[in-house]
Amino acid sequence: MKDWNDLKLVLAVQRAGGLTAAAKLLGIDHSTAFRRLNAIEARIGARVFERLPGGAYRATVAGERMAAAAERMEDEALALDRDIAGRDHRLTGRLRVTSSETLAYSRLTHHLAAFRAQHPGIMVELAIDNRVLSLSRREADIALRPIRPKEADLWGRKLAGVAWSLYAAPAYLADHGPVVDGALAEQALIGWEEMAAGILAAEWLARQVPVEAFAYRTNSLVNQLVAAKAGMGVALLPCYLGDRDAGVVRAATTPIAELAGELWIVTHADLKATARVRAFFDLVGDALVGDRDLFEGRRAG
Repeated sequence: MKDWNDLKLVLAVQRAGGLTAAAKLLGIDHSTAFRRLNAIEARIGARVFERLPGGAYRATVAGERMAAAAERMEDEALALDRDIAGRDHRLTGRLRVTSSETLAYSRLTHHLAAFRAQHPGIMVELAIDNRVLSLSRREADIALRPIRPKEADLWGRKLAGVAWSLYAAPAYLADHGPVVDGALAEQALIGWEEMAAGILAAEWLARQVPVEAFAYRTNSLVNQLVAAKAGMGVALLPCYLGDRDAGVVRAATTPIAELAGELWIVTHADLKATARVRAFFDLVGDALVGDRDLFEGRRAG
């Protein structure tokens, strides 16, 4: 194996479980990936992947060994990349940040504008993604996450707690009344799609009411807010999203204790001394700490 790109292709197919998704990860077309994989197998004289029904690919013993070797090489390359970036003392260049849709919509972009005004040499890329992107693989330099990081190689701090409550348009509540003693089944509810597994708020809401209680479903919290403003029903929202919007008011007086969460700012330990990362932690991180009352549900109305 003399070409690192061949190993990258094998690793991508192993991770994606198929050739089409692997080609997309690598930024090449399917036919190119197909030709390259066939050429690899012809060159080594062995199958690297078994072709399964439905387009799935499963690594053979040879494929597993190649993918493992590629992963070790990738880890070394990424460690070198982080080591060099961690010694960068310039307040210029690219800084890739990831956050949820709701945080970007409600508070983060406002603080990013202030950051850019103070550090015009830093170009911020914001990846709005509810998935947990890998900081080790440099999918992002900084992550704003709703959970405490568990990985030993990450470094960060808690910015605030995150409270959730129920919201609706004033006109809707005038017709239907507030949510009293958690009696949600009497309301028209706005919620997540049924396949929204792993979302704590969605799972909590599904336990409270039958399916028939839902008037509207969407996988976007921002769209749930818009639907509540339009009078479609009651939405379960983080307080930093609902309390800042004049189009809705709380349908229940207090936040829901079982849904109390956290907001963390996190980077890889190798990058914490990078000037761009330090500047972001200081300016944007501290600005979000200044919003703590909003995040923790103490600014209703």
